[in-house]
Amino acid sequence: MFTGLIREIAEVDSFINRKLKLKSKHKAKIGDSIAINGVCLTVVEITVSGFIVEVADETKNIVDDSKFFGKVHIEPAMKMGDRFEGHIVQGHIDCTGEVIKIEKLQNGYNYYIKVPKEQIKYIVPKGSIAVDGVSLTVNSVYKDSFRLTIIPHTIENTLIKEYKIGSKVNIETDLFARYIEHILNHKSSNTGMSWSDIDKINMSY
Repeated sequence: MFTGLIREIAEVDSFINRKLKLKSKHKAKIGDSIAINGVCLTVVEITVSGFIVEVADETKNIVDDSKFFGKVHIEPAMKMGDRFEGHIVQGHIDCTGEVIKIEKLQNGYNYYIKVPKEQIKYIVPKGSIAVDGVSLTVNSVYKDSFRLTIIPHTIENTLIKEYKIGSKVNIETDLFARYIEHILNHKSSNTGMSWSDIDKINMSY
């Protein structure tokens, strides 16, 4: 589990045969879970300048290749007892979004991001969303897009400052919105649900 608070901006050294090699100050261990631009990946090798993670085929089918080149956000998974900040992020990308509009404000920027229409139901005004692994608050939701207002501190300390019109971004929608829909869909099937059923659903997230 992650919080959506970026701990470091690392640099991709290479991406060959599903192996993503990163230059990073973070002292990773083999088997660690680390979110790379919001994607939960497992450390498989340690190098002199960082570490290597492996990207599954399913992840490659969802995530745009541009997210595995250049500079990337990284966040190590939470440890038991860590202070909880941000919001609950799993590192499971739901879709790729696209920046379609940027507005400069007096104290920040508005970013409008387009997503597949089927994902809009999981994006709630004033709710949480992770964009390239960054925990953010949704301001407005439209037919096939949403608006974020981002403060200067977040701009300066993340790769959001490099976004342009057409930039692709990893989107993880709100865990609880997906959870509730799953329960309601099962309930509407008229088969009834037990606490055991709910526990099974809970364990699937």
